[in-house]
Amino acid sequence: MDVLKEYKGKQSTIPTNLIGQLLFRDMYFGAQAALGYSFAQTYGNSHCRFLPWHLPSKVNPSNGLTTGDHHIDSPEAETWFDRWKWGKTGFPWIDALMRQLRQEGWIHHLGRHAVACFLTRGGCYIDWERGAEVFEEWLIDHEQWLSCTAFYSQFYRCYSPIAFPKKTDTKGDFVRHFCPELKDYPEKFIYEPWKAPIADQKKAGCLIKGDGQETEDGGMKVYPKAMFDFNARRSICIDAIKSAYHMNLYGDNPKVKDGTWRELFSDSAEGPTEGKSAKDAINGEEAGKKTRLKRGEEASGDMGIDQDEGEAAEVGGETKGGDQEGKSLGKRKRKGQETLDTHFGAKRTKK
Repeated sequence: MDVLKEYKGKQSTIPTNLIGQLLFRDMYFGAQAALGYSFAQTYGNSHCRFLPWHLPSKVNPSNGLTTGDHHIDSPEAETWFDRWKWGKTGFPWIDALMRQLRQEGWIHHLGRHAVACFLTRGGCYIDWERGAEVFEEWLIDHEQWLSCTAFYSQFYRCYSPIAFPKKTDTKGDFVRHFCPELKDYPEKFIYEPWKAPIADQKKAGCLIKGDGQETEDGGMKVYPKAMFDFNARRSICIDAIKSAYHMNLYGDNPKVKDGTWRELFSDSAEGPTEGKSAKDAINGEEAGKKTRLKRGEEASGDMGIDQDEGEAAEVGGETKGGDQEGKSLGKRKRKGQETLDTHFGAKRTKK
């Protein structure tokens, strides 16, 4: 507080300033105290929207708690998750953040939002519980989680891994530090290295190829190709979340608990939606019936170009992947959602 009083420059205000962030932490503590163990999972959570994410948690039927393992409904999603965790997505800003997290146990709160968005609604459509497990392992202050399923419902706002850092770190110093293989890349390619001509790649001493398994080739460093087309994946995720919001299921809904929520979704919908019961999905999970490469299979020359349709309230670079319909859907939430007082003070609407 003394630092804030003595600071003479222009200060940010709640909720983006330090006090606002501490209030968020206290809000999460309050929610955890009210919900108990279910706070940290979707299953049985009365205030967490249910979405059919990829890589859903396995649940112990005897106590309703997640086991620490997850179903692999899509081998592709499992690969994406692994590349996200180890900073090998091919999107330099995301990779730099995840590498900093692993090395230092901390990343800026906007960075946390960005990597969480990328894993869930802004690209991979992977269960937020997978990301929470990584944060719990590596992040020194991991009390909060963010997935657009409980405390925040503007799912159409997505952090671009390209446009956002271009506005906040034009020269790419952060990426050059944590992804040193890219340190000699020109500024215009630092956030989209797959666009660099092969001559520029060789001049910078780093080739863009592969999936992160190799780090050198013929004496040159290697950085992976982007693992999907961000614009295409963002659209897929936003459409999937729109559909899930229409269903209006929460973690304590009987259909969520017995797996019959699948009756409400098309078999071709994003996520493990095949069949009509949990048994149907589990029987087919290892077969990996869904592989989502077809809409963004390879990194094309235009891959990842961000339309930058909107800016975040705090700083530019967040994009609105949805449309006006998405905005109206975002408002279709339970009374009091996003505020702690009404979250737990009001009676739940009976379905």
